[in-house]
Amino acid sequence: MPLQLPARGVGIIPARINRYSVMTARIYKPSKTAMQSGLAKTKAWMLDFEPEAPRTVEPLMGWTSSADMRQQVRLTFHTKEEAIAYCERHGIAYQVFDEPSAARPAISYSDNFAFKRRDAWTH
Repeated sequence: MPLQLPARGVGIIPARINRYSVMTARIYKPSKTAMQSGLAKTKAWMLDFEPEAPRTVEPLMGWTSSADMRQQVRLTFHTKEEAIAYCERHGIAYQVFDEPSAARPAISYSDNFAFKRRDAWTH
């Protein structure tokens, strides 16, 4: 006996639905956290999705929650071009945030004791 579907709610479903067309992805290179001195986990490019709805506070316990499951997805790529190609291949709108330039002055320990030092040396 074939399966009988109800009359209401039946429609034509296209063969391929592009469910990613609404999502917007962020492509970025993560910055170094304040708790680490090295450059671990800062060399890869990350792709994550912007939240579609704000988080809600559960009234009884006060926990924050979200119904958006794409906030849990974080993809890692070796290069920025790989992440862009992934978005274009899957039809995902994206924004690229270029990596921040780390402008560190060249200093050495001996500069603390130099005669040309501007501030007074105290300890």
